[in-house]
Amino acid sequence: MSVSPVKRQKMESALDQLKHHTTVVADTGDFNAIDEYKPLDATTNPSLILAAAQMPAYQKLVDDAVAYGKKLGGSEEEQIKNASDKLFVLFGAEILKRIPGRVSTEVDARLSFDKEGMIQRARRLIDLYKEVGVGKDRILIKLSSTWEGIQAGRVLEAEYGIHCNMTLLFSFAQAVACAEAGVTLISPFVGRILDWYVANGDKKTYEPSEDPGVKSVTKIYNYYKKFGYKTIVMGASFRNTGQIKALTGCDYLTISPKLLAELSKEHVKLTPTLSVKEAQACDLEKMHLDEKAFRWHHNEDQMAVEKLSDGIRRFAADAVKLERMLKVEMMLLPRTA
Repeated sequence: MSVSPVKRQKMESALDQLKHHTTVVADTGDFNAIDEYKPLDATTNPSLILAAAQMPAYQKLVDDAVAYGKKLGGSEEEQIKNASDKLFVLFGAEILKRIPGRVSTEVDARLSFDKEGMIQRARRLIDLYKEVGVGKDRILIKLSSTWEGIQAGRVLEAEYGIHCNMTLLFSFAQAVACAEAGVTLISPFVGRILDWYVANGDKKTYEPSEDPGVKSVTKIYNYYKKFGYKTIVMGASFRNTGQIKALTGCDYLTISPKLLAELSKEHVKLTPTLSVKEAQACDLEKMHLDEKAFRWHHNEDQMAVEKLSDGIRRFAADAVKLERMLKVEMMLLPRTA
């Protein structure tokens, strides 16, 4: 449907309309993008921090993180780990100066199957934020949605009051287990689900309403609202604006700067596709998952099994690249200090 130039000027952009129905979150570590699109919250991950840390504009944050790691001392491995955690927190603290809400900071993906390790690393990140004057109420700790990660989230929320964002979520079983654990927020990945179906099926294009990633998030949203779970549903990992518009009305959507820019230039009327009223009328039945049931139901979803393991490997690989970069910076620091 074409829109006349006069009406186009009067009509809000798709991004502005989306903000009326959904909390928009920036999926980036780039401060300029956050300043431009003015999201409520922001999310980061090892891949985003790695990309941002290589930009000259953020060299001072890298230098400060490296100096911190060296100051604490210990083995080279310990210094690099401390510098890495500090870098995540420095980026998060700077982002928080630019947004009114919360920033998500990720626990090392290599701890994805280590419940206690994730709990300790999350508490360490919160302590580092406290050192720079940021309270835990403004932080979401990102954890992989493995069984161990979900149980770490349960403990962090209940015992330490640390809010968690469960990431790398692809299956309905993961979503149910997260809700039962009482975590603050989940990030179901829309685009990576679509990627799998395109790579493994005969169909290569989907209408937004039939997109497997969109359908997955819609089902999760309806289940949460039907049964009164407080956990926030934040759709993530988008490949195009059609997926985003098809989830108008979802609690939160975290969107890359590229797609935020496209939405800001689109002038089409957005109508909410997700609503609490419709969710409460859906025919989904309630599930209860212990560890055995969780592992079985998740294992039955081939896409989710493959994308979870792939996602953990990718985030872990970027964490290793970041550490290598910090190691080089540590070698340079004495000459530049």
